Amino acid sequence: MSIRESKEVVRRYYELLNRRDLNCNSLIAPTFVSHRTTGDVLRKDIDKGLEMLFKAFSDLHVTIEQVVAEEDMISFREVATGRHTGEFMGIPPTGKSFKMINACTLKVVDGKWAEAWTTMDDLNMLQQIGVIPPLGQK
Repeated sequence: MSIRESKEVVRRYYELLNRRDLNCNSLIAPTFVSHRTTGDVLRKDIDKGLEMLFKAFSDLHVTIEQVVAEEDMISFREVATGRHTGEFMGIPPTGKSFKMINACTLKVVDGKWAEAWTTMDDLNMLQQIGVIPPLGQK
């Protein structure tokens, strides 16, 4: 695949995700692994995770910025915004909004996400929705 085609796979995924279309996961290889700072996430867990996010954050929206690509690797900033309107990992809804910036590098093979390395700003998001106090506050 060309770099342009690989970038299109990433763009298409987020386009579908923002419509809450779980067909976005058709762009993820069955052997996909996301290596995150909080631990690896396997392909089989992606659908369940997205359903949880869609229920917890009714207006979840993700954009990608600063896309850099070389061969089959694509790196970008992912900016997620939303409002906490449903239960999230046992946390009752707070009604508060968040903006979360993540860094991601993807390997795209044969038109599908094959592997990812992601750093997610979960702490900042939890602070914004009021679950964890901001640093320096008790």
